[in-house]
Amino acid sequence: MTAPAPTPEQAATLRVLICDEMNPGNLDHAGFQIDYQGNMDRAETLRRLPDYDALITRSRTKVDRELIDAAGPRLKVIGRGGVGVDNINLDYASLRGLLVLNAPESNNVSAAELAVMHLMAAARGLTRSDRLTRAGQWDRKYLGQELKDRTLGIVGLGRIGSIVADRAQGLRMKVVAFDPYVPDSKFERLGVTRAATLDDLLIQVDAVTVHTPLTDETRGMIGAPQLARLRRGAIAVNAARGGIIDEQALVDALHSGHLFAAGVDVFVDEPPTPDHPFLGAPNLGITAHLGANTFEAQERVGAEIVSRVLDALHGDVSKGAVNAPALDAKTMEALGGYLKLGEKLGRVLSQLLPGAHDVEVTFRGEFPADPAPVVTSVLVGYLAGSTDETPNMINARALARERGVNIAIREEGDSPDYQTEVIVKVTGGGDGQKERTRTVGGTVFGRNPRLTRLRDFRVELEPEGYILIASNQDKPGAVAQLSTLLGQWGVNIAGMALGRAEKGGQALFTLTLDDALTPGQLAQVRALDVIDSAYLVRV
Repeated sequence: MTAPAPTPEQAATLRVLICDEMNPGNLDHAGFQIDYQGNMDRAETLRRLPDYDALITRSRTKVDRELIDAAGPRLKVIGRGGVGVDNINLDYASLRGLLVLNAPESNNVSAAELAVMHLMAAARGLTRSDRLTRAGQWDRKYLGQELKDRTLGIVGLGRIGSIVADRAQGLRMKVVAFDPYVPDSKFERLGVTRAATLDDLLIQVDAVTVHTPLTDETRGMIGAPQLARLRRGAIAVNAARGGIIDEQALVDALHSGHLFAAGVDVFVDEPPTPDHPFLGAPNLGITAHLGANTFEAQERVGAEIVSRVLDALHGDVSKGAVNAPALDAKTMEALGGYLKLGEKLGRVLSQLLPGAHDVEVTFRGEFPADPAPVVTSVLVGYLAGSTDETPNMINARALARERGVNIAIREEGDSPDYQTEVIVKVTGGGDGQKERTRTVGGTVFGRNPRLTRLRDFRVELEPEGYILIASNQDKPGAVAQLSTLLGQWGVNIAGMALGRAEKGGQALFTLTLDDALTPGQLAQVRALDVIDSAYLVRV
């Protein structure tokens, strides 16, 4: 059965279908027909979607290849109420030219308040007392903890973490945070003490709460060794993403008594199975991923995603874009390789010097088109995995401004070694900390990016996979010793590039590896007497 063809009046009106339960607010907008049917079944969605210019969902509806193909050519925009887009096949939507939007800010206050609720409930034994009282045990001997004058550690000082800091300070708590991607100015504005490392934070706090995106870097970042660094009797809260705090390690720390109590709103796999270790853990408060579930947040998220979808249909894609609309074909043909290069340079620098306050991009040579979009792609790579929102070609500059990052662009007529070259320098530190800079550069061969510069050293390598960057005095033996060590670990070297400032002086070499190194292995590399410094980056 096919949907009836739209009437001329309908064809002149932009149509929006809302197929999941939400509070969308006002649906009367001139020039738009907005049809709301919460919990629409899949067959009905597939049947009706070809008649619409935009689709708005929550997490229930799976926007997969079947649904996208069923939509046909009329569909232009997909809106997801809330933060995540896990239910949307983002790659396929992008391939089909569909703009995907979300509304991540709408839930910030609700998510932050839930984390604070878990903190307070854990401190006073709410879960334990509730369970015992319902079982007929009137236990008034239990002693909880006051939060006043205690120290809260926040991992991730983004939008939600910042609200948690404010609320905790209202409880007269001291607040310490770890976030290498946030400039010192934000810590100062919030009145929060900066921890140089995660370990530095853990050893000085009475409670820890996490508010970071779930990435390869943050998955399991607080495991058994990290929990052991907390003071005995500490509290742990995870209302961000399942798996940032290792689940089994958290349970073990509760059973051993090392942790006083904990609170979680998220699981690695949801809903949890009946035998999940959380369900039998002592002094653990559990909620069913309710961070966004308040009347106020639902009103905000519904109204906000409708507003953003309508703006996008009128051509304004400045808010909430998860995948950037493609640049025009001519620009993509001319700059495609340089856009990839810019993102890779940004990714390398984000690992060499996170939290920079200045980013300077220098263009050398004659580019085939205005290289300005390459600056944005550098920011996309530099900010990836460090913000509450996914950076893209639309929002990267705004996210950088929000983090206090200054952007400078320079153009030079010629490159001494290449027809064109992009050089990116980032600067971080200051305000009592030693100011540091890191510089990388690259060019494009055909359409393939190449790294050409690391610090003041000339190199030439393909920026792919894991790259071990090591510096040493220019003497025989450094590469051989390191290669021997990697061979003992069974780590294969896929490529190598060497560079030096002058004969017998400081030298630098890079090894492209098939596999990552563990923190312990990297420490052994740095301990070699022929190595001055070593860093591992993933591109």
